[in-house]
Amino acid sequence: MLSCKAESIKPSSTLFITAKANELRSEGIDVIGFGAGEPDFDTPDHIKEAAIKAINDGFTKYTPASGITSLKRGICDKLSKENNIQYDSKQIIVSNGAKHSLTNAFMAILNIGDEVIIPAPFWLSYPQMVKIADGVPVIVKTTKEQNYKVTVEQLKNALTDQTKAIVLNSPSNPTGMTYTRKELEEIAAFVLENNLYVISDEIYEKLLYDDVKHISIASLGDEIYDRTIVINGVSKSYAMTGWRIGYTASNKDIAKLMYNIQSHSSSNPNSIAQKAAEAAITCSQECVEEMKKEFAKRRDYMYERVKTIPLISALKPQGAFYLFIDITEVFNKRFNDKKITSADELAELLLTEENVAVIPCNDFGYNDHIRLSYAISLKQIEEGLNRIEKFLNKLQ
Repeated sequence: MLSCKAESIKPSSTLFITAKANELRSEGIDVIGFGAGEPDFDTPDHIKEAAIKAINDGFTKYTPASGITSLKRGICDKLSKENNIQYDSKQIIVSNGAKHSLTNAFMAILNIGDEVIIPAPFWLSYPQMVKIADGVPVIVKTTKEQNYKVTVEQLKNALTDQTKAIVLNSPSNPTGMTYTRKELEEIAAFVLENNLYVISDEIYEKLLYDDVKHISIASLGDEIYDRTIVINGVSKSYAMTGWRIGYTASNKDIAKLMYNIQSHSSSNPNSIAQKAAEAAITCSQECVEEMKKEFAKRRDYMYERVKTIPLISALKPQGAFYLFIDITEVFNKRFNDKKITSADELAELLLTEENVAVIPCNDFGYNDHIRLSYAISLKQIEEGLNRIEKFLNKLQ
């Protein structure tokens, strides 16, 4: 008999959809892929040059398991200057991407049966990671009317004697919504009152629009700082998804546990990628601003265009690069003889009939929504939305 735990873990539907779209493209089919969870920009030159220099300098050996000191110091400086949070290098664990960082965090704090409150919609890997760490994901569904953000009242209703932690993702994947200072202060008070931890996933923090400011819950006081594990990385902000560098910032006790886990599971993150990440974090941030301006243009176009398409609707995202689209009105409509009753069915029809790949959000906690990424060119966005509108107009 194989591992029951392993058999309970679901594969990533986003990776499956992306792979399917790529497979069709390899067959010469013109597929518009809205599934991308990565920027379509190239990694900036100065970052690539730092990696090339590392190779030429022979920086290709093992490093400390938690990452090189210069990178960790750069992360500490970034957190101090940009987020008003003070850490030393012993509190930073650099890992093989933010997914690895998240898994380390859950494994460091959870015992068998501990519950983790995850507001829905959520990034689909959170519940699976909690299960890998022997925890129990507790899903709390938010609504469009509350901007898909969890309230303290909902947290109170989900609280049990087994509750150990809460996951916060701001800006959010898939909604692009962000928590305000007041909302975070209320959540922080609840966390402290109930002796919980916060896993604060801030991977999209630099991709914010319309003068929205990112606030880390860890910056709201010494007590909540001590109960928060900040998750971040270089994948989204610097177009470095394939470089696989993420990091955590936490109190020293938790950091030590994550170090111990990582030292046995994967050892150090890639040495060359660490040097590239150091250049990304410590050098000019102009490349991020240029990318963000382009994302803002695409977001504005996609949002305004979706408002004109029948049967679907969305809130305007404040950050990240996704539109979370309500397809409730599509349900019970028919394409030929087929009645559409789920996001999965709509996604399948869009792919087979119009060669458009979208992400059905059942695995994000919402069976009546799809996610569209605007991390693709404006030309592709326009053509893809044309195809979606064409399909929706065929429904009866």
